[in-house]
Amino acid sequence: MHVLLDDELGRLTVRRLRPWHRWLARGLAARLDRQLADGARPEASAILAARSMFLTSVEFRRGLAASLRRILATSGAASPDARPRLAAGPSATFARQPFPPLSQDRIARSASELAGLADFLAEQGPVPAQGVAMVSQLLSDGGGPLYRAGSRDDLDTVIERASQALIR
Repeated sequence: MHVLLDDELGRLTVRRLRPWHRWLARGLAARLDRQLADGARPEASAILAARSMFLTSVEFRRGLAASLRRILATSGAASPDARPRLAAGPSATFARQPFPPLSQDRIARSASELAGLADFLAEQGPVPAQGVAMVSQLLSDGGGPLYRAGSRDDLDTVIERASQALIR
């Protein structure tokens, strides 16, 4: 597999992507996602290019979209029929939710924007890695606006920035 990378003179050149680039990209995913979300160019290194290719794949984007839809359903922002239910029975009283608690109020206020973001991610066609990395960070940050009501970040602002980055 080949990618475009910056050379020493700042020109784009075709380079071969090696298996260890993909392994490193997988192992350093959180750090690379932060860099890409902050605007790092995928062409800056083979590892960033490998992570960008993974992030922008249709399969990964559809997985992010499904996660956003599950959050909407779990938080009660979706229709009541779409909410997951715990099995009734003796063990149901001890059942715990397998995910961090959600900031229900914030999600309810931003439900249509989150649904729109999920729809956009699930579509075919190329998207910039920066926007996908921003959504990935939003979903994985347990201290962020999806999960913590006291988060400094405004959920609508984060969604808007991610949406704008996906359109570029």
